[in-house]
Amino acid sequence: MPRSIWSGAISFGLVTVPVNVASATESHSISFHQYHLEDMGRVRYRKICEIEDRQVDESEIGKGYEVAKDHIIPISDADLENLPLPTAKAVEIEAFVPLESIDPIRIGAGYYLTPNGQVAAKPYKLLREALGRSSRVAIAKWAWHGRERLGMLRVRDEALVLHVMYWPDEIRDPTELLPPPVELTESEIDGALALIDSMTREALEGPEFHDTYTDALAQIIEAKREDKPLPEAPEPADTGGKVFDLMAALNESVAKAKASRGEGPAEVHELPKKKATARKTTAKKQPAKKSGAKKASGRRPRSA
Repeated sequence: MPRSIWSGAISFGLVTVPVNVASATESHSISFHQYHLEDMGRVRYRKICEIEDRQVDESEIGKGYEVAKDHIIPISDADLENLPLPTAKAVEIEAFVPLESIDPIRIGAGYYLTPNGQVAAKPYKLLREALGRSSRVAIAKWAWHGRERLGMLRVRDEALVLHVMYWPDEIRDPTELLPPPVELTESEIDGALALIDSMTREALEGPEFHDTYTDALAQIIEAKREDKPLPEAPEPADTGGKVFDLMAALNESVAKAKASRGEGPAEVHELPKKKATARKTTAKKQPAKKSGAKKASGRRPRSA
């Protein structure tokens, strides 16, 4: 069971829900330590006091705000726990909005909220049921890790989840990262849509959503541990340094995607070709309008 990393209460109007916060995710990545290559001695980071020039223990370390080089204001954990903020020990719900109105780039890590004690069970369930039936998410503010944060509450199965959100001014403007202007044909867009359709899934399940990097790293470690030859890396696809035709690449991608899903052999279905920009006409040429600036026609007028 994950340990609680924060405790407080959800403030929902006049309803208060005491909760504990626990991480909703866990990492299965393989981690490494740093070693001195010459003798494989462990390399560690030590915290040294600049004045006494000695290593200090964690119990001797606190926080401080530097007003000037010789003026440091100490800030204790007790100071942070008693900030003059309504969100210091509460998740204050400010509004309810549709989930689709939130840009996903603003949504960060998720944490499970669990009711803190029997007294919290009923208001917790009330908020969960109401939030689930409303088809909305709650936007809240809360203080955590030395700052006030914006959060999003949503329902996941029978639990409430609190996502850390970025403030609007924390999102960078992507304008300067955009590619130069280019033109796309309707055929190319249709081809990309066909590829999206062929790669669409109902759920994120299957071998393609498995962490193969960690598996490969585990194979390297096991081979080195048993002093065996290292597994060979697969050869990268040979593109020959050529620039592929975009439509041909889309056609081939659609065929491969269908084949990988067992939808028959990898047939290449020709996508619509680019429409001609100029059309031939069989209509008779209309006579030119007369203009005083032009010479008179050599044709004789028809007799009445």
